[in-house]
Amino acid sequence: MFSKETYVNRRQVLKKAIGSGLIILPGNEEVGMNYRDNIYHFRQDSSFLYYTGIDRPSLFLIIDIDANIEILLGDNLTIEQTVWIGPQESLNICAEKSGITTVQPLSFVDAILKNAVQQKRKIHFLPPYRAAITLKLSSLLEINPNVLAQKASIELSKAIIAQRSYKTKEEIAEIEKAVDITAAMHLKAIQSARPGMTEYEIAGQVEGTAISGGGQLAFPIILTVNGQYLHNHAGGNVLQEGQMVLCDSGAETNMHYAGDMTRTFPVSKTFTSKQKEIYNIVLQAEEAAIAALKPGILFKDVHLIACKEILIGLKSLGLVKGDLDEAVAAGAHTLFFQCGLGHMMGMDVHDMENIGEEYVGYTDTLKKSTEFGLKSLRLGKELEEGFVLTVEPGIYFIPELIDLWKSEKKHSQFINYDKVEDYKSFGGIRIEEDFLITKESYQLLGKPLAKKAADIEALRNY
Repeated sequence: MFSKETYVNRRQVLKKAIGSGLIILPGNEEVGMNYRDNIYHFRQDSSFLYYTGIDRPSLFLIIDIDANIEILLGDNLTIEQTVWIGPQESLNICAEKSGITTVQPLSFVDAILKNAVQQKRKIHFLPPYRAAITLKLSSLLEINPNVLAQKASIELSKAIIAQRSYKTKEEIAEIEKAVDITAAMHLKAIQSARPGMTEYEIAGQVEGTAISGGGQLAFPIILTVNGQYLHNHAGGNVLQEGQMVLCDSGAETNMHYAGDMTRTFPVSKTFTSKQKEIYNIVLQAEEAAIAALKPGILFKDVHLIACKEILIGLKSLGLVKGDLDEAVAAGAHTLFFQCGLGHMMGMDVHDMENIGEEYVGYTDTLKKSTEFGLKSLRLGKELEEGFVLTVEPGIYFIPELIDLWKSEKKHSQFINYDKVEDYKSFGGIRIEEDFLITKESYQLLGKPLAKKAADIEALRNY
């Protein structure tokens, strides 16, 4: 946990932003994998953590703004539970560390909220993302579960996003811990992969590095020789000479702040000349996007800078033709770069998107596009000091997409399909790093990790 003052101040800011009514922040429950007592690794709700720092299941935080009362609701372990998992600090001690003065049994939640519903008080809650919490809130608030998310408080969503978007020094220090572990994960993958190994074998070592570094995975590892598919998880594919491995993975610390990086490396000791050409185009796009980072610029515009850099590189290889500004405006680049350039990052790897991507990455005046490619850009709004985000351009040669567009002659004024045919078995390349937006520019988070082709090859010198 951070200091007591951190959590007290966070709640004070939230109460001032909302003004009146009740705020409900349910913690997460334990979830069984294949029966009740064989549970998945517990992950606390990030907003509950942000305002309490308490990392254990089956808790509620209720803030009565009008009465100026903050209540932590939960139950201490029974002796039967202690037998299985060992002793835990009492809820009173947890509450004291968080600066919460009132602790009540979990069963009191029902009476508090039923009374608030009967009095027709304003009750603020976030859109739930887990079934157990959805059903619990549905019952407590007497709202059909099918429409519960629609009844969530936009006011609370925006207030929490406004707070959590700006990372403090203590949060940055925690994020950098996560990024350093993440870099170690990627170094393990780059140095240990060999022809004949399976994707599973490498992913296991990557995950082990996260856990041995004192954390967990921030998200399921993306590790594949089929890097053309954007979120392809590790499987039984056997690494072969001439292929590339795309590894997109991240750690989170024991305080649940995340890192998120991607590296692409050859299965052989060196990239082929063809691979290196495309790799350097991706690297140039990443470096151009990074150079543009600063407060006041729309991240959507940074994304478009990367898109044009990709087309500039591909035009030099003969895959693209024509006016490149017109090509980007038409969306021709999305044959090669189908996703967004990056996203906010913090206590969640895609920070706060469970609360509402339209509030995290966009504004009342800047709406998310519905166009192929741009609709996958999770962050489009103006950058501000204190934001933490990823920059992750890529080039992906997806055979199925190429075949479809070619058959439709889509953007044929910009794309040389005969030349693109030579790349259908190429795969994909992505490079990703994490950044803090500073007062005037940006800061790379964590220890630098090799990303130039020659430096990657030096690490592959087995």
